[in-house]
Amino acid sequence: MSRNHQSTRQFIALGTASSIPTKKRNHNGYYLKWDGEGLLFDPGEGTQRQMVYAGISANKIKKIFLTHFHGDHCLGLPGIIQRLSVDQVKHPIDVYFPASGIDHFQSLLSSSIYEKNVEIRPHPIVEEGVIFADDSMTITTRMLDHVVESWGYRITGADKVSFIPDKLRDLGISGAQIGRLRKNGAVMIGRQSIKLEQVSIRSKGQVFAFVMDTRLCENAQRLARDADMLVSESTFLNIHEALANKYGHMTAAQAAINARNAHAKRLVLTHFSQRYGNSGDFVGEASTYFPNIVAVKDGDCIDLL
Repeated sequence: MSRNHQSTRQFIALGTASSIPTKKRNHNGYYLKWDGEGLLFDPGEGTQRQMVYAGISANKIKKIFLTHFHGDHCLGLPGIIQRLSVDQVKHPIDVYFPASGIDHFQSLLSSSIYEKNVEIRPHPIVEEGVIFADDSMTITTRMLDHVVESWGYRITGADKVSFIPDKLRDLGISGAQIGRLRKNGAVMIGRQSIKLEQVSIRSKGQVFAFVMDTRLCENAQRLARDADMLVSESTFLNIHEALANKYGHMTAAQAAINARNAHAKRLVLTHFSQRYGNSGDFVGEASTYFPNIVAVKDGDCIDLL
């Protein structure tokens, strides 16, 4: 676990409580630093202040994702938007949310008087699939199984190509030829066509999955498939499994079973009910099913390795 912000890809837990905050747990709020992108997930009450504690500048935010419109996942949005306006952030802010909550979204944006100095670009989600793609990442979404419409998100980084210096040297490839090889996939050296795969190693892009309020379901597993980091709700312990099912949540054990079945690499537990004081109990329960687990506290930072 890290508490510095030097990594180019890092997850920061701003708040880890579920519906009712506690003295030690703020309402939900999660920030993902992904290369040059600042991605904010489910800003509950107090998220703006939690960002100050974490040393995160509001003008670093590029995209905001809401899983659903229960208050602990969205009531911090007005403060974030108004702070972006105060700072007169120059770049547009893309906000993704369930289309069925468009009225709630508009109400949050107009909840008080302020001078609107930032461009907000709404992206109401109506179907599963890709909602954003560029050269660095692809973002997909799938519907989950909560008591209201709720969506999970998956970010997949572009594959990374690393050249093998010895092979480049042996084939006499250097300078601008390397750039053309990367761009075009091949380059002519004399009369020989050298392909990119002959002189490079391709590694799969990192995957970050965000699975919040939901029962254990197929789409939760699909979002988490082979994820390098799976951030998952774990509202209840097994002793309260009936409550979890009633209110559309997972237990710590169910979150771990989902991570195991999806072959995720690391599981980050959060969204804890106020009835529990010790997050270690969540790790203890989940570790029966999955080995690499962190139960985050407010302010924790975890590098995507």
